[in-house]
Amino acid sequence: MEKSKNEIMIDGELYIKKELVSQKVEDENNYPYVMIRTYSAGVHFGYLKKRESTLAGIEVTLINAQRMRQWSGAMDLSQLATEGSKNIKECKPSVIIPEIDLIAIEIIPITAIAKENFKSMTIWKS
Repeated sequence: MEKSKNEIMIDGELYIKKELVSQKVEDENNYPYVMIRTYSAGVHFGYLKKRESTLAGIEVTLINAQRMRQWSGAMDLSQLATEGSKNIKECKPSVIIPEIDLIAIEIIPITAIAKENFKSMTIWKS
């Protein structure tokens, strides 16, 4: 992960400002920026426009969304959504799509530092 002005390296460990890790990100008409894990459609991230509990599960609508086809440099989605990836060159986010409906099994808020990290990743295309 390339260091930004919000990070510091001490004895080989990268530290991030506490307020950035705990800060919720909102934009695109004040929708929260989140990561969604699904049973069958993989992992997506974008702005949570709608969330509704139904018989099918938690139906969500994301806008300006991307699918994370592959990630590296984070142990799990919780770390990825909180800190971003320490190895962005091996991450494979998809193209941005205007809107997608999904059935979520996890909704994880994304911090400002993770959002900045995601935006620095190269979009993966064939």
